[in-house]
Amino acid sequence: MRVSAKVDYALRAATELAAVDDPHVPMKAEAIARAQDIPVKFLENILQSLRHAGIVQSKRGPDGGHLLARPAKDIALADVIRAIDGPLAGVSGQSPDQLEFTGAAEPLRDVWIAVRANLRAVLERTTLADVAAGKLPKPVMKLTADPDAWERR
Repeated sequence: MRVSAKVDYALRAATELAAVDDPHVPMKAEAIARAQDIPVKFLENILQSLRHAGIVQSKRGPDGGHLLARPAKDIALADVIRAIDGPLAGVSGQSPDQLEFTGAAEPLRDVWIAVRANLRAVLERTTLADVAAGKLPKPVMKLTADPDAWERR
């Protein structure tokens, strides 16, 4: 899976919002950008996408800013990714379940379905609250405990 800079920034910004002391107090885009070292103009575009997806709310005025639209425990990382880049797993712009291969390549559809299922297993079960608290789900921690997971290939 290739994670775009936009998705990386969106996840970091949303996690920053999840980590605030009072989730009802808006955070200014400049403060989020500074905290996560994100270019503010790029962040504003990202926040707009997150607003359209119902993940973030914005409030105008001198005390305005951005806040999560619902509790961080109810926002999966997959929700943020889909808001920015669309479906988690696609092959040539198609959903894996819509693919049809012939001959020796026929089992590839099942491979892509398995890839999507594994992405979902991590990204749909890990919430912004988990990341902000530094307490990832046990199955995720189990995956990261495998030394092979850390090996670059």
